[in-house]
Amino acid sequence: MRLLQKGTRARFFVFAFALAAIVFPASALAAGGGLTPTSGTEKGAPYDPATPTPGSVECTLTPEGTRTCLPIAKATLVEEAAVFPTTAPGAVKAAIYSANRIRTKPYVWGGGHARWWMSGYDCSGAVSFALHGAGFLDVPMDSSEMMNWGVPGKGRWITVYANPGHAFAVIDGLRWDTVGDSSGTGPRWHEDMTSTAGFVARHPAGF
Repeated sequence: MRLLQKGTRARFFVFAFALAAIVFPASALAAGGGLTPTSGTEKGAPYDPATPTPGSVECTLTPEGTRTCLPIAKATLVEEAAVFPTTAPGAVKAAIYSANRIRTKPYVWGGGHARWWMSGYDCSGAVSFALHGAGFLDVPMDSSEMMNWGVPGKGRWITVYANPGHAFAVIDGLRWDTVGDSSGTGPRWHEDMTSTAGFVARHPAGF
């Protein structure tokens, strides 16, 4: 019986490793970020107009008067998977990890609203999936509901842009959107920004 259990475990680990190799490219794994589940319990500083965004420099002053400045690095793309910087808060890493899990799914109207794991996702379903992975949502939201979610304005690490017909997010400097590109229509990462005219900007408190 023990030999049978060991054999079953071995086959399971081989299968799991092969599946991971398909879903997550080896080069992205080698890059060292974005593909590992992390805790979403870390909290950032409250957002204000002076709060730096990814790509800028953040300076802090210790009680002793020592000033330390560190860059807020953007996430990068490796074979269409987002790779987060090690300096990102845990919740941001978790959002990126979650989005990576569905980054090859097709666009399906209503996808991501009946349940979390589905064969395809629409715009708000894809954004909801990423936010849920970070611990910011318990149930999926449509784009109209996202217009009143979180805190008004752009966030430091995560910003959700929503109107009654569409929603997308910018997570650590990368756009998470379902618009079509060379990889097809569906949840995808984009390095370029798109117009935010007509959208409401919201963000999770502290991020």
